[in-house]
Amino acid sequence: MTVPADAGFTLIETLVAMAVLAIAATGLVRATEGHVDLIGGLERRVAGGWAADNALTETRVGLAPPPTILLGRAWSPAVVARGSDDPDIAAVTVTATSGGTSASRHGFRDSVALAAPQ
Repeated sequence: MTVPADAGFTLIETLVAMAVLAIAATGLVRATEGHVDLIGGLERRVAGGWAADNALTETRVGLAPPPTILLGRAWSPAVVARGSDDPDIAAVTVTATSGGTSASRHGFRDSVALAAPQ
């Protein structure tokens, strides 16, 4: 069996096919990069929510929430307490920040000093 001389791809056809594959591969890498960035942002928001939840719980029991480290990031809580319609209850907003990420939680706590255990 003999192979005709014009069988196969020309150099131009091969280069066009390689260019199409390179463009497709670049698109795949960019899509993967975007997905990784999205997951990183989600991780930061979840860790901030946990830090704010923890700080709100500490505030409710009468403790000043300290800075904390969650998922390798240092979170600094800020507590803002306001009065409410009930003089015995204070509205509390806790915001945990780390770098450019912040998360807030809102709740209530006793506005009177907690009685010392006897």
